[in-house]
Amino acid sequence: MAILSYRNLSVSFGGPLLLDDVGVSIEKKERICLLGRNGEGKSTLLRILSGQVEPDKGESERLPDFRVAKLDQEIPSGLKGSVFDVVANGLGQKTDILRAYNQVSLQLAENPEDSNLADELDRLQSELDETDGWSLDHQVASIIDRVGLIQDELFETLSGGNKSRALIARALVGEPHLLILDEPTNHLDFEGIHWLEKFLLKSEFSSLFVSHDRSFIRSVSTRILELDRGNLSSWNCGYDKFLERKAEILSAEEKHIAVFDKKLAEEEVWIRKGIQARRTRNEGRVRALFKLREERSNRRELQGKSNLSVNQGESSGRKVITIKGVDFGWDTKRIVNHFSTTIWRGDKLGVVGLNGSGKSTLLKLMLKKLEPTRGTIEHGTKLEVAYFDQHKEIVNENLSVAENVAPNGDTVTINGHSKHILSYLKDFLFLPETARAPAKMLSGGERARLLLAKLFLQPANLLVMDEPTNDLDIETIELLEERLLQFDGTLLLVSHDRAFLNNVVTGTFALDGIGGITEYAGGCDQWLSDREYAKSMGSSKKPKVVTGKNKSKKLSNKEKEVLIELPEKIEKMEADRDEITSAMQNPDYYRNPESDPRGDQDKLEQLEEEIAISYSRWEELDARSK
Repeated sequence: MAILSYRNLSVSFGGPLLLDDVGVSIEKKERICLLGRNGEGKSTLLRILSGQVEPDKGESERLPDFRVAKLDQEIPSGLKGSVFDVVANGLGQKTDILRAYNQVSLQLAENPEDSNLADELDRLQSELDETDGWSLDHQVASIIDRVGLIQDELFETLSGGNKSRALIARALVGEPHLLILDEPTNHLDFEGIHWLEKFLLKSEFSSLFVSHDRSFIRSVSTRILELDRGNLSSWNCGYDKFLERKAEILSAEEKHIAVFDKKLAEEEVWIRKGIQARRTRNEGRVRALFKLREERSNRRELQGKSNLSVNQGESSGRKVITIKGVDFGWDTKRIVNHFSTTIWRGDKLGVVGLNGSGKSTLLKLMLKKLEPTRGTIEHGTKLEVAYFDQHKEIVNENLSVAENVAPNGDTVTINGHSKHILSYLKDFLFLPETARAPAKMLSGGERARLLLAKLFLQPANLLVMDEPTNDLDIETIELLEERLLQFDGTLLLVSHDRAFLNNVVTGTFALDGIGGITEYAGGCDQWLSDREYAKSMGSSKKPKVVTGKNKSKKLSNKEKEVLIELPEKIEKMEADRDEITSAMQNPDYYRNPESDPRGDQDKLEQLEEEIAISYSRWEELDARSK
């Protein structure tokens, strides 16, 4: 049964129709992914379905008590108060008394002798009794528990992922029939994305979401809606089957266009024949030609693909970055603990971890933008670095798009060839009028493409990219994958996009958030598998299993270096473990007020886990080296 349907839906903002007489219907418990290129009108459709925007034309039908909630891409700024207060806001004015009661309760707890506060609390309690406000308290508390948060935590102190959870709870507290999510994974780490997947898979409501995370789409969606050149098509299948069917349709469309264009060209030649042909021409054929011309004029071409080219620098030295015994932390938080590795020319390495684990900090350490507390970081020869910043701070809002990319003229140089700036920006899907407009007018996806345009102009043999896929559409992400695979230099990549990592990187550094860094071959799947195993076993890690496939694979230069360094690393960790154990066995240890039994026990557990992992890794590499 449809909970919401639209017919003959049309909308435009002065240009081509974003929605051209389309229909859409959403059934109970569906999980629908809305796909389309940047600028096709996905966000506009979401706003129409959520009631934020009225279409130019369209007829709708919905359940009599239909309720819809929408979660936007960006976390709103200025939201304050407890998690309870933020979630309760989703019920509107009905919870004003309840929120006032909670605030006065907190004030009275701090000032128990204040009789005015006590009287106010009694008044509010009576009002809640009369209006059945306590049922709302249970409703809010229940949804907060479902998303795994604590009621009294302050919203402004939460991580980005937990803020997203609180906003999801605020959207769901009113028990909507339809939840609309616009790029819900953008602010979530791997654990948050996994939680959202499970949450949506178990949900009783319908959901409609826009996402560029292909792994998330594959896991969650039961149907695909595609917005393409004003048309909205429905695909009752998963994402992979959609890709197959879409490719077949585009191939058929290309053949049809080729036949149409050939016929139009033939008719144009015929109409231009000599004077006798004009006297004897068939008027019906002339009318048919005019109709062909009109059809060709109204045809909306498939939007071109980005044409990304990396400005290749000269080759760096064989060793790119050498890290030995590095420690680093902020205040009391350890980010890196005695980390050693060598990055070789041509390595493509992913950096993964939960939010706050220190991924961006590790990149800055590797680039020597931060000094380690202990240990050394050495760069190889002829290193040319291009850095993509996840916070997009390098965009000058007051300059035009073209001026941001080429501040000193109208031409750019890419791999030794000069190109006009407008032509170069066209490769990144910027029309001339957009290229001349101020950068502050750009959408999130356009800003990301602008940064890529700037980045790829820099001659580089080391690319460092911090969350480059946020706000990009899937086709641009796939093209970026191709270019990175073709790149002959070295790549350091932070991303939460599992498919992107698995398709691009040859190795992965996984940060545990307390100083440990584990190295994996390939993408992030093994790390995610280890985390799931560790959760089921009640531990933070598990030793890696050596498969027959891994045994048969020859060691890379980087792995040979790791094999040489591992024994020394293991000896150092065992010495640290024995030192802490010996200290804790001394009776005076517990009499010393400066001793930290809990902290030292945590260090011991971490060292034991890291030693087990290192032995497993050493045995794997040693077996493959023979």
